[in-house]
Amino acid sequence: MRERLRQMRDEAWKRISEADDTGELDKLRVRYLGKKGELTALLRSMGSLPPEERPDVGKLVNELRGQLDDFLKERLHNLEARELEKRLEQEAIDITLPGRRPAFGRKHPLTQVLEEIETIFVGMGFEVVEGPEVELDYYNFEALNLPPDHPTRDMQDTFFISDDILLRSQTSPVQIRVMEKQEPPVRIIAPGKVYRVDVVDATHSPMFHQVEGLLVDEHTTFGDLKGVLGAFIEAIFGEGRRTRFRPSFFPFTEPSAEIDVECIMCNGKGCRSCSNAGWLEILGAGMVDPRVLQRVGYDPQKYQGFAFGMGVERIAMLKYGIDDIRLLFENDMRFLKQF
Repeated sequence: MRERLRQMRDEAWKRISEADDTGELDKLRVRYLGKKGELTALLRSMGSLPPEERPDVGKLVNELRGQLDDFLKERLHNLEARELEKRLEQEAIDITLPGRRPAFGRKHPLTQVLEEIETIFVGMGFEVVEGPEVELDYYNFEALNLPPDHPTRDMQDTFFISDDILLRSQTSPVQIRVMEKQEPPVRIIAPGKVYRVDVVDATHSPMFHQVEGLLVDEHTTFGDLKGVLGAFIEAIFGEGRRTRFRPSFFPFTEPSAEIDVECIMCNGKGCRSCSNAGWLEILGAGMVDPRVLQRVGYDPQKYQGFAFGMGVERIAMLKYGIDDIRLLFENDMRFLKQF
């Protein structure tokens, strides 16, 4: 039995010393010291020994168990230290490498253009106001001189939630809401989303963005309107950009005009973008109809005003040379990263 213990000790010492990793060392621990290990089996076989030898053999087995346990712990400590050192070498960071530039987000081109428009008009003394996108028929149409049977409503066919509630087709309702609560002078712009029943194509979308403006005060003239819009066009498209006013019709302004700008693509020479006319329509405007002023309680004999409205997508497409409105909504990073 003593010879067997000596052989087991020498074999265990050799295997533990040669173990290369903690996984292999744990297998050796189970092999020798586990519940079904070799030392445990040896203790269970002591019943076959003469009674006088059992105490000495039991003492030797326990001493060997203690020695193996100590040696296993020491070897485990050394292997863990070596594995940690190896892992630290593999995961080391080379601080001499150049840094990696983080990827920053950027503003959508529509947001950029909208903020630029707001900045220009705020610089001219206008206040930015907002209103609900889900609107009452009264504010979207009737208060703007469009009764239920008015044919112009067909040009702004929108999404109705009920007979009296709809998704606004313009941001003009914000102007009515402001005038109901505020006495003149009024000088505001109303940016926001609007909705119309349009088929999606290169120039139309059922949801788009508008900026509408309103100025009401004593002695306001059409010349003031031309001055404000002329300053805006030069600020957004560059100095020297020619404009023209064409007579038009809007139910809530009289007189009314469409404002054209010299084609951005060809500088007025004529191209496919402007149908060889040399001009591009960018917004509508006019003097506020006296009946609109009367509806909100303003005296049209004392106060006059002008209003204008533009599509933000239209301005962005002209400013950046974009030929398809769908590109602004498809969220293709290859396209958006250009701005």
